[in-house]
Amino acid sequence: MAGRFRITLAQLNPMVGDLAGNAAKARQAWAQGRDAGADLVALPEMFITGYNTQDLVLKPSFHKTAISMIETLARDCADGPALAIGGPWVEEGKLYNAYLILKGGKIASRSLKTHLPNETVFDEVRIFDAGPLGGPYSVGNTRIGSPICEDAWHEDVAETLAETGAEFLLVPNGSPYFRDKYDVRINQMVARVVETGLPLIYLNMVGGQDDQVFDGGTFGLNPGGSLAFRMPVFDETVAHVDLERGPEGWRIAKGEIAPLPDAWEQDYRVMVESLRDYMRKTGFAKVLLGLSGGVDSALVATIATDALGAENVRCVMLPSEYTSAESLADAEAVAQALGVRYDYVPISESRAAVTNTLAPLFAGTEPGLTEENIQSRLRGLLLMALSNKFGEMLLTTGNKSEVAVGYATIYGDMAGGYNPIKDLYKTRVFETCRWRNANHRPWMLGPAGEVIRPSVIDKPPSAELRADQKDSDSLPDYPELDAILDILVDQDGSIADCVAAGFDRDVARRVEHLIYISEYKRFQSAPGARLTSRAFWLDRRYPIVNRWRDPS
Repeated sequence: MAGRFRITLAQLNPMVGDLAGNAAKARQAWAQGRDAGADLVALPEMFITGYNTQDLVLKPSFHKTAISMIETLARDCADGPALAIGGPWVEEGKLYNAYLILKGGKIASRSLKTHLPNETVFDEVRIFDAGPLGGPYSVGNTRIGSPICEDAWHEDVAETLAETGAEFLLVPNGSPYFRDKYDVRINQMVARVVETGLPLIYLNMVGGQDDQVFDGGTFGLNPGGSLAFRMPVFDETVAHVDLERGPEGWRIAKGEIAPLPDAWEQDYRVMVESLRDYMRKTGFAKVLLGLSGGVDSALVATIATDALGAENVRCVMLPSEYTSAESLADAEAVAQALGVRYDYVPISESRAAVTNTLAPLFAGTEPGLTEENIQSRLRGLLLMALSNKFGEMLLTTGNKSEVAVGYATIYGDMAGGYNPIKDLYKTRVFETCRWRNANHRPWMLGPAGEVIRPSVIDKPPSAELRADQKDSDSLPDYPELDAILDILVDQDGSIADCVAAGFDRDVARRVEHLIYISEYKRFQSAPGARLTSRAFWLDRRYPIVNRWRDPS
């Protein structure tokens, strides 16, 4: 029997719905594998359709076309290595998440996903049928088992494959990022290796899809759990990996182990890549945003510049009489440091016109929150006018703390198409700005060095909608607020948990109340990069109408 098996691993970035484009990427990877003498070229889960398809894959015309595209791909790649690709599959009227093995011009075999994830961002139970436990497939004289993504998080699939003759495991994945997820993945895969005694290759895709970013980091483990290789995180990469047969079976040959950045760098990379791919995949080239002189908009401007280049970013200062001289100076300094376009559009005349128009209806009432929000909504109107006129996508700049408690004006500063910092708490916003000032990487298109000056980061946060306003007038200080939000949102904890952690019960109750009454705002908010497993949108789905409050 052959003593070497070469597998070409294509850690690539598909686009949901771009069947022809994804097939072209698969052909290119297959050609690279053929030229490198590969026995098998492997692509990730659901690669032909892109992932996560949500209900799109239920549409018969879509999944039939995807299957037809795979059949065409099989014919195109008949003369060379086998090709393994994820895609939909239909048998006896049931729709499956499948891994299809193309050999000799046809679909020679398939594996069907058994365990369908039905939590966080995944709804596969409502989309796919669960496949039966199956056996390995053959490529030449080698038998390979492919638990599909979630299947590798359960003992039974890998054990069944080992018991029915699999010689190594190839796990195709569509696994999106959340902070520290790599450790979770590798611990699960080490468990499968220890249980089966087989080498395991974990193949992941890269790229952004709506709020999710697939972070790659494809790796291989030998029996015992030792790391044989690791491909870079976030980068499209095609690698040729050899397995060698010895007296004890197959072992993955030692290869390069790409460095794994820390959580701060990975979070920042996700925010950059998510915006970059959202723009590219939706057809936009340029963005604009309101640059207030505050830390949130400064960070969003920096992320946008790193994602798209300074020439594709417009920042707009829209001052009112409450905008401080410090904010004006800070906003201009950030724009100059980044090298982006900076426009100055005062809102005083517009505000006076609205005030005069409403004066007969508001007669006899005291100015208050309504008048403050008019300023924010005027800014949203003007920014959207620029977006419409010049075809530039408007970015929103609300952090997770504000999004959680509704400290934002719907149809005002919430207006826009994407929010890169939607899952970043305010306390992490400050630290992320400091991290970016101190670090620069080749994937950043913006300038190196201090781009957000310390005065932006250090001054007390303020919406500047009234005289001497501070965020702390309406909210607990951000370290306290974020700690309470972490308990109530990220940990799904209770008021009692907040009290046990040392927080005042009344403060915790108020924060909980703000979370619940702000659901309608989040329902209408722009999508944004997912950094945690409890991001607002698919990870956390609550009713808008909700009278329940924690009685503890």
